Amino acid sequence: MSAFIVSLPPAPFLVLGTAAGYALATIGMKFASQGQSLPGIVLTALGFLIAFLSEIWLMRQAELPVIYIAIIAVETLMVLLYAAWIGEGPSLKQALGAGIVLAGLVVAG
Repeated sequence: MSAFIVSLPPAPFLVLGTAAGYALATIGMKFASQGQSLPGIVLTALGFLIAFLSEIWLMRQAELPVIYIAIIAVETLMVLLYAAWIGEGPSLKQALGAGIVLAGLVVAG
């Protein structure tokens, strides 16, 4: 009996997949908060499923503190870009604060 071995995608791809999944779930929640319940629920569920699967695969390759910091940084950038795209971009003060947080994540990582 031979084992079927699946090659996992590279860690940077999985970080992007996990962050994109969480960002998609956030977008779905934004839709639901604006009264678009069905698309919101679908996007949120799909986003969490993508994040769940990607993060599990990622945890097989790297330690949790390292991947958690990377996921948060990438997800933050994705959500901020989406917010700017829909006209809810951060103020200068909020953008500077986000930059400080992201810089802290880089230092901690």
